[in-house]
Amino acid sequence: MSATNALSTVRFSDWDLSSNIADAISSKGWDFVTPIQADSIPLARAGKDIVGQARTGSGKTVAFGIPLIENAQPTGQTQALVLCPTRELATQVSEELQWLQGDKGLKFVTVYGGTDLEKQAKVLDSGCDIIVGTPGRVIDMSKRGHIDLEHITHFALDEADRMLDMGFFPDILWCLERLTSRKQTLLFSATFPQEVLEAANEFITDAEHVMSEELDVEVPEIDQYMVRIGRANKLWVLGRIMIRLTKEDQVIIFSNTKRMVDLLVERLERHRFSATGLHGDMAQNKRERIISDFREGKTRVIVATDVAARGLDVDGVTMVVNYDIPNDSESYVHRIGRTGRMGRKGEAWSFVSGDDAPNMTKIISTWNMVINEVDAPDLPDGVDRDPVRKQMDWGESADVFGMVPLRLSIDATSKLEIHNFMTSEARLPDLAIGHILADGTQAIVEVHREKAQHTLDALKGKAFNGAQVNAEIAN
Repeated sequence: MSATNALSTVRFSDWDLSSNIADAISSKGWDFVTPIQADSIPLARAGKDIVGQARTGSGKTVAFGIPLIENAQPTGQTQALVLCPTRELATQVSEELQWLQGDKGLKFVTVYGGTDLEKQAKVLDSGCDIIVGTPGRVIDMSKRGHIDLEHITHFALDEADRMLDMGFFPDILWCLERLTSRKQTLLFSATFPQEVLEAANEFITDAEHVMSEELDVEVPEIDQYMVRIGRANKLWVLGRIMIRLTKEDQVIIFSNTKRMVDLLVERLERHRFSATGLHGDMAQNKRERIISDFREGKTRVIVATDVAARGLDVDGVTMVVNYDIPNDSESYVHRIGRTGRMGRKGEAWSFVSGDDAPNMTKIISTWNMVINEVDAPDLPDGVDRDPVRKQMDWGESADVFGMVPLRLSIDATSKLEIHNFMTSEARLPDLAIGHILADGTQAIVEVHREKAQHTLDALKGKAFNGAQVNAEIAN
């Protein structure tokens, strides 16, 4: 969905929605619907099953929320079930459905792991109309007799591709086998790998497919940049980005591991940048508090693993930074979908080391994306010192064997003579020295990256055949 068609020409008022939903939407100041809403809501309101492709931030929760809410009544008997891949997304969806219903009076219960079982069971036993939950806890509560799947008539599956990635499809099929009164199924996914389509065909036989006709992912108003930089200097680039932020900016920085999230928060704070970490090892109530603070603008910078890529829906996010490039191309799409939401302006920055390059190439080719390769941002006016000092990154300069080429101003042509000079003056073991090329005016000597800086330091002020030797990296 490009910036030019972030909203369609269809208005919510064109549909004669129930008054409670219409009033809720009007209170948000919404007028025109998004394309996925325009294509799917009339079909869903007519009772059709839907398989819809909807990029994160395109309004898909409203797309399946309106028909679910219109078909439910505040009876205290569960009539609809929405399954989501993460606790964060389940909470987000439940909150959005809650305001969308207006004053209809439906009771929503969010069911997910990491919370007290008995407390959750009491809430379910007191009655509810719509359940939003994660597959594992829904199954657990069903087996314990606190959820009656048999009488649920409407079912929605959110982020189907993520469900596949996380191995949830057996759990989904378990639920579907017990949804014997199911009248309607609404399935939404940002991407549709073949496995998702095959799995969908197992439980939806006559669905209306509302999908883009091509794989191109056009993200509205998102300027995408990548900086080729070694891992040792990713923090240097991040520092330049952070120092340029305004008070209005909100940023999500993605890392691939929980350990790196913690390290990055610590390193940013050491350089006087405030950031909050978010990952799966944190207690659920702490994660919810962090997300709430971010949504309310109390927190400006979040460092997160992909646990936040699906459930952290904050319209004010102005920038996403991929400190680590994700291993799969779909995760990249979901990450950058955290910004540029609902037609707003946004930026996505990716730091690409030599090790990251294959994954970045795959992302670009898979989605036919235009990602501008740029240098690190300049320091802002009035700032003459980097908040994070740039380092010599020997790992990025080395070849696949870990060897770094050094240029020496040396007039020898004998490789043995040069080799002996290096081992003697820099005290290098033989295995730390690789190929040597010499033409009588200079020599290119390969040195293992672990010894490269030591070699440069050791050769300072040293002389060969009476002439001082200058040594520097050759590439």
